[in-house]
Amino acid sequence: MIVLVFFLLFLQKCGFSELYSWQRQRKTKQEFCLHDGPPYANGDPHVGHALNKILKDITNRFHVMRGYKVHYVPGWDCHGLPIELKALSEVKGAENLSPMEIRQRARAFAERAIEKQKSAFIRWGVMADWANCYLTFDPKYEANQLRVFHKMYDKGLIYRDYKPVFWSPSTKTALAEAELEYNEQHVSRSVYLKFPLLKSPPKLASVIGGSSPASVLVWTTQPWTVPANQAVCYMPDSAYSIVKCTTTGQHFILAADRVESTAAVLDTQFEVVSTCKGTDLADGSCAHPTIPGRVSPLLPANHVTMTKGTGLVHTAPAHGMEDYSVASHHQLPTDCLVDESGYFTEAAGPELKNKNVLEDGNEAVIKMLQAAGSLLKEEKYVHSYPYDWRAKKPIIIRASKQWFVNTADVKAAAQDVLKKVKVIPTSAMNRMLEMLDRRTFWCISRQRCWGVPIPAFYQKSTGECLINSETITDVIKIVEQQGTDAWWALPIEQLLSKEAVAKAGGHDVSDYVKGQDVLDIWFDSGTSWAHVLEGADQRADTYLEGKDQLGGWFQSSLLTSVAARKKAPYKTLVVHGFTVGEKGEKMSKSVGNVVDPDVVINGGEDHTKDPPYGADVLRWWVAESNVFTEVMIGPLVLSAARDDINKLRNTLRFMLGNVEGFNPETDSIPPAEMYIVDQYMLHLLHEYGSKVTEAYKQYDYSKVVRLLQSFCSRSLSNFYFSMIKDRLYCEEAKDPKRRSCQTVLAEALDIIIRSFAPILPHLAEEVFQYIPYKKNSEGVFRTGWINASSAWKKPGIEEAIEGACAMRESFLGSISGKNSLEYEVIIVIEPGLLFELMEALQAEETSSVSQLNEIMMASQTTLLSEFPKEIPSDANITKGTFLINLEGGDICEQSSYKVIAQPIAKAKCPRCRRYMAESSSTPCPRCLQVLAAGKGST
Repeated sequence: MIVLVFFLLFLQKCGFSELYSWQRQRKTKQEFCLHDGPPYANGDPHVGHALNKILKDITNRFHVMRGYKVHYVPGWDCHGLPIELKALSEVKGAENLSPMEIRQRARAFAERAIEKQKSAFIRWGVMADWANCYLTFDPKYEANQLRVFHKMYDKGLIYRDYKPVFWSPSTKTALAEAELEYNEQHVSRSVYLKFPLLKSPPKLASVIGGSSPASVLVWTTQPWTVPANQAVCYMPDSAYSIVKCTTTGQHFILAADRVESTAAVLDTQFEVVSTCKGTDLADGSCAHPTIPGRVSPLLPANHVTMTKGTGLVHTAPAHGMEDYSVASHHQLPTDCLVDESGYFTEAAGPELKNKNVLEDGNEAVIKMLQAAGSLLKEEKYVHSYPYDWRAKKPIIIRASKQWFVNTADVKAAAQDVLKKVKVIPTSAMNRMLEMLDRRTFWCISRQRCWGVPIPAFYQKSTGECLINSETITDVIKIVEQQGTDAWWALPIEQLLSKEAVAKAGGHDVSDYVKGQDVLDIWFDSGTSWAHVLEGADQRADTYLEGKDQLGGWFQSSLLTSVAARKKAPYKTLVVHGFTVGEKGEKMSKSVGNVVDPDVVINGGEDHTKDPPYGADVLRWWVAESNVFTEVMIGPLVLSAARDDINKLRNTLRFMLGNVEGFNPETDSIPPAEMYIVDQYMLHLLHEYGSKVTEAYKQYDYSKVVRLLQSFCSRSLSNFYFSMIKDRLYCEEAKDPKRRSCQTVLAEALDIIIRSFAPILPHLAEEVFQYIPYKKNSEGVFRTGWINASSAWKKPGIEEAIEGACAMRESFLGSISGKNSLEYEVIIVIEPGLLFELMEALQAEETSSVSQLNEIMMASQTTLLSEFPKEIPSDANITKGTFLINLEGGDICEQSSYKVIAQPIAKAKCPRCRRYMAESSSTPCPRCLQVLAAGKGST
């Protein structure tokens, strides 16, 4: 509790929670809009939420620091079946509730879920104005949604029709494709059955006429649809065979490519009598296998495939999209014999009435086929089958009257504008284009009451629909004031005007009833651009969501925006993967690998098993992951993330400790007067800042983390820090040599903090508060992005430092793990570019305090152009070469060098630990000088 109080006080001190409102008040022309795809308000926050919200927050914080005014309004998707089902699961006798009672309970459930999720998002450090979010049940939102519906209806892009749709018997409503999930292990009862020929195709009459009666052979995984059969389809361009069964003597027609496999399944052999083209089957017809007197014509269709079955497809227009297309073309009936609960209706006949089509109804049809002598074989078939994504139960395809968006008339324009959108990763573009290509219509009506009503009225006696621009406008006005509850709460006389009825040729408002369909929740969220996005353009810079939204929110937003105003609602799409266990497995409560973000932050009941990591570990996990694939999380991943942050803290701690007593305004050393290695570090800092900035721009936050870790570990800790400790700890406090590296540390500290601030905002603000010369600073987020001076960029300086480092590696390698300070180094380079570069680091021949000696990390370094005449017998000699490449390759020179490492004869200085003292009890000359001045550390 005490820790939490201090944490809250810290956040208050640095203005953490007010950052969003502060930046919205800035006067700047640069704006960045990230439109929040609304999470569903039906459950507790999970790691999928964390991945998405933290990615968005990293993006927004980066843009705030870059000087942009960020527009980000968090939202929630509040309507729909999942919320309704969960709300009703808490109530006994839910089936007796009125629509208004259901809506009230659903709203209350959604509001509770929103508050839970909102609290978690705030704890994760997500920056927003949390008092002003958008909710899809807000009256103004609902009104704007209906305005988009209005525009699309006026353009003829929304219509009502009777056709097959995905239907959930368990929830009694139509579904969109985006509301399906596929069970790869679904087991169907597949059957092979025969349709006896009534009329032989004219071109085959001579072949079939003299033989015993022939039948077409059909395979289906959905026997329950056979009573609704209206035709058998063939592929015109494929070859078909007339075969004789050697077991029964019966003649069958099936695809030539499927003869052998079908015979094997039926455990028989087929003798091919004749082969023909698919087109030769034209004008033939069959007897329906279960309904006496019904004729099923043979019809051509391009959806017939040869990969499974017999190459002849049983066609039930009420239960298949392709079947319906065939029926429409040939004007066949589309009678549906199945009710909204998935039971056969009275029209199916007494043997099937009131039977569930996926259970006893299926069994009854198979028995009917068997009794009629039409069934050749039944077998279990495991395959991918669509399920209702919320009820987790199988769906059917069922014809019913629904409202549709005519995507066929929109998708070409949608594909054109999508091609102008930047999509990250680029592979997601093709996937979305393919999804659009396959989408011929979009069913937008749902048979529930928790949603935005489709503003249509129906004539009681005829069922004729009354909807026009005037009636929609009237409803919108009421919804904007009272919300969509008004549709159920108000009498029809207050929703439908007498004038509208008169114009439609009606007599009285009482002759009409309100429609009971609500809009698909993808239409709800897909019109969010119309309510949330500002300005005349109403276009976001970025939409950032999971890959499931390629067929969901990304697509519904694109379709509604293109339909209403012929442009995309976004300039950039960023698509991330799903969260999985740390072995790549799907998360499951039964497996026990579900990670709760609240437990990650606050710890579980047993802190030894589930330690409290804090919000920044959760954020680091998001940033370090390759989010464009599946994102792994688990105990090992989180522990590694904590260790990474601790290493970063150690780097920051070193810099913080060594800028104590330093004031950049008065103590900084100009770059031209710095040690060359310090100038080199500024050069690396400039390069690091540029790379990090570019990685943020590309939403490649894992690259930001890799750059940060590499720079802190290799460039700072392993290289720079190890070299400058002598200057920092042993030189006089105000010595320019010490101030030089302190200047670099101050710049490095500032740049490193800013570079990770969007990822680890809590740590960034904490460290910023401890910088000695920034005690009264506004904080890291209010003081801009990385400011690395272009004057720091000195490509030529790399050759001098990297050449010296190559020699250092030769030296350290030759003494293999021994204390380098126990040695003196002699470097021999023939006159040339490399020698001149080393001279810039050490002007005198021998030195213990030169820049070259600092890099070599020896007690003393000697630079020679000729090999010495005498060297001790215990000296180690290594040889090497270094390629100098200056002026972009215009100046190239390969130079050889020799490094001689020999034990130094002097004593160890008790202060600086270099072997430059006359005795072990007396400081070396440099340390004596510093101590004499009275300004150095003892």
